[in-house]
Amino acid sequence: MNNFTDLAESLAAGTITSASLVERCLAQISDPQGEGSASFTKVYAESARASAAANDKLRLAGRAPSPYAGIPISVKDLFDIAGEPTPAGSVVLADAEPAKVTAPAIARLLAAGLIPIGRSNMVEFAFSGLGLNPHYGTPRSPWDRETGRIPGGSTSGGAVSVSDGMAIAAIGTDTGGSCRIPAAMCGIVGYKPTARRIPTIGAFPLSTTLDSIGPLADSVACCAILDAIMAGETPAAPAPMSLTGLRVALPANFVLEQMENEVAQAYANALAALEAAGAKLVETAFPALDEIAPVQAKGGLNVPEAWATHRALLAIEGNAERYDQRVRARIERGGSIPAADYIDAIRARARVIAAMDLQTRDYDVLAMPTCPRVPPAIAALEADDDAYGTTNLLMLRNTAAANFLDRCAISIPCHVPGEAPVGLMLMGETMGDARLFRIAAAVEAALAE
Repeated sequence: MNNFTDLAESLAAGTITSASLVERCLAQISDPQGEGSASFTKVYAESARASAAANDKLRLAGRAPSPYAGIPISVKDLFDIAGEPTPAGSVVLADAEPAKVTAPAIARLLAAGLIPIGRSNMVEFAFSGLGLNPHYGTPRSPWDRETGRIPGGSTSGGAVSVSDGMAIAAIGTDTGGSCRIPAAMCGIVGYKPTARRIPTIGAFPLSTTLDSIGPLADSVACCAILDAIMAGETPAAPAPMSLTGLRVALPANFVLEQMENEVAQAYANALAALEAAGAKLVETAFPALDEIAPVQAKGGLNVPEAWATHRALLAIEGNAERYDQRVRARIERGGSIPAADYIDAIRARARVIAAMDLQTRDYDVLAMPTCPRVPPAIAALEADDDAYGTTNLLMLRNTAAANFLDRCAISIPCHVPGEAPVGLMLMGETMGDARLFRIAAAVEAALAE
C-alpha cells in the first residue's frame, strides 16, 4: 500500500504508524541484496526515525500538520537542505559549504510533515537522461536486474527508491525529462509541472530556463498531492475526468521515430484502452515539433546555461578531472557557443511555443511514448561513448519537447506487468496542470482495466 490517500486514511485510523513506514523503507535500503547503496548518497536513518516518532505523537494529539505527515520520501541530491552541502551527484561539491536555507519546495514538504529518508543518487549535475553515475554507482531498473538495465536519469536513485519500496515517493527535477524518463524506465509515475508553478530556488541548476521540480510515485494521485504541496496549493487526489469524447492528439511526426517493438506494442495497447473508454484519438502531424531539434542543434538553452553555472567551478585547479567526463564534455561545449546563438534560441523557442499552442488548441491532451526504447543495458553504455551519446539524445527526445514548450507532462506505466517497462506520456497545456492530472487519473484507471 503506497497510495498517499490510503496511507493518510490508515495513519489517521491508527492501523499503521509513521514509525512502521520508516522502518519498512530503511529495511529495504539496508538490504544487501537490494539497490540501496547505489540509490542513495546519504540516508537519514536516525533523523527519519525521530521525525516519525514526532509525527506519530502529533497525530495522536490531533496536531498532525497534514494528512500526509509521517510519509517517507527520497529527495534528489541537488536540493539544498540547511546544514548540508549540496553535491548534486558530484564529488567536486561533496565537501562544499553547507546550505544555509532549505530549498522552498522541500521546506513546504517538511512543513506538511513529509519525512526525507535520504538524498537520492542522480546523474552528476543532472546532465543526462540515462542515470549513470561513475562516482556513486548506478542503481538498476527493477526490470531484468540480472542484466543490469539503466534506471533513467537524471533522477535515477529517486525512481529506484520508489520502485523498490525504499521510499513511498521521490522528489526530483526535470529539465529535459529527468522525472519522466526514470519513471518510464522503472515502471512508476513521473510528473513535470509547468515550471513556474514550483520555485526552483535551492535546486542546483542545470538550465535556469528549462528546470522544473516534480514528483515520482506509484500513482497519479500521489504525484498530484506532492505537486500541490510544493506549489503551495491545497493537496487532494484529482477527480478523474470522463474519457468519453476526450480529444487525444497523437503526434504522427517526431515522437515515433526509432521506436522499439516493445514500446510500439505497449503504446498501441494503451491507445486501444483509451479508445475503448470513449476517447477520440486523432493522429496528426505537428510541424512545430520538427522545429525543436534545429533550435537545439547549436546547444540550445541548457548547454550555455550549464556553462554559465560551471565555468568558475571548472576553472579551479584539479576540479575538471573530478567531473564525470561525459558530463564535463557537454558542459564545456557551452563555452564555445556565441551569445548571439543563445539569444536566437530564446527567440526561436518563443516562436515554436506560439506555433504549437495554435496547432494543439483543438485537443484536450497529447499522447505519445515517454521514451522510444526500453531500458538498455548499463554495461554497454558504460563501455561506449558513442552509444552513450546517441542513446541519451534518443531517450530525451520526446520528454524534452515538453520542457522546450513550457508545458506540463506526465509519464504513466502502460506495459504488461513483468514485461519491459514502457511509459505513456500525456502532455497538457502551459499552466494546465490541474486539468492534466484529472485526465491522467482517468487514463491510469483505463490502463488498469
